[in-house]
Amino acid sequence: MNHTSPSDFQISPFFTLSADKVLIFHVFLFIYVIGLLMNILILSVIYVNDHLQVPLYIFLCNLSCIDICSITSTIPKLLAMILSGNNTISFTQCFTQTFFFLLAASAEDILLFIMAYDRYVAICNPLHYHHLLSKRICILFIFGIWVSASLNSLLMTLPVSKMSFCGSNRVQNFFCDAMDIFNASCGGSSEFNILIYAELMVFGLFPTICNVLSYGKIVRVILSIKSKEGRRKTFSTCLSHLIVMTIYYSAGSISYLALFSDRTAIMKQILSAFYVTVVPMINPLIYSLRNKDIIKACRKLLK
Repeated sequence: MNHTSPSDFQISPFFTLSADKVLIFHVFLFIYVIGLLMNILILSVIYVNDHLQVPLYIFLCNLSCIDICSITSTIPKLLAMILSGNNTISFTQCFTQTFFFLLAASAEDILLFIMAYDRYVAICNPLHYHHLLSKRICILFIFGIWVSASLNSLLMTLPVSKMSFCGSNRVQNFFCDAMDIFNASCGGSSEFNILIYAELMVFGLFPTICNVLSYGKIVRVILSIKSKEGRRKTFSTCLSHLIVMTIYYSAGSISYLALFSDRTAIMKQILSAFYVTVVPMINPLIYSLRNKDIIKACRKLLK
């Protein structure tokens, strides 16, 4: 059998057989514009307000950067394919898309863990907050997030880009996801399977366990507060992060598990689309609607 490395790939998005591509185009355009504007607004608000330049909001800025990276790496090319009717993507474009999507996903996994740690310190060790989350430590955290995410993305993208394809270069998704490219290759390799499981352990399971443990201790501290109002106020400080984290991990887990289920390819792509495009759009909405400081700063900026 002839094994080749294609110069381009054929994307097979879920809307291929849909007659109403105009509606699908406007839905994804809406998601992209709202997601982009909301995340830029969050970045602008925190940048121009000195009192918001504290660890929690610095991490929130990075979450906005991650969300922008996630939707920008996938949606613009999708919109171009819908408009042109051409589902071909070049080799370079495909693996550039793969790299930046994996970069965003890996960075968000670690960042949500760091943000959970921030809430843990603020609630469980408030007297040591400025020591444990000093400006220097925050910078080291952020540096570590982006470096580790970049290395992971590179380690995942390079092996996939060197795989051979047995006459089929069709990717069964609406963007170039590493797993879908791997599935389209000639069997891939056992080394890549090991790499996938290692990534899931380091960037998936480990942060999730740490988040659960952190919130377990947070809940215990909140329940020890005698006044009902005190419990409510304390819980409200971490509610936004808890909602974002729950949606992200739930969507990611369902999307990943769908790859190994007997669901139809269309259903798998719809679940993937929610995880890849909708979640980055609603993150800033959750934080802005739940945070009085952000709402106040937004109103001031938009006046």
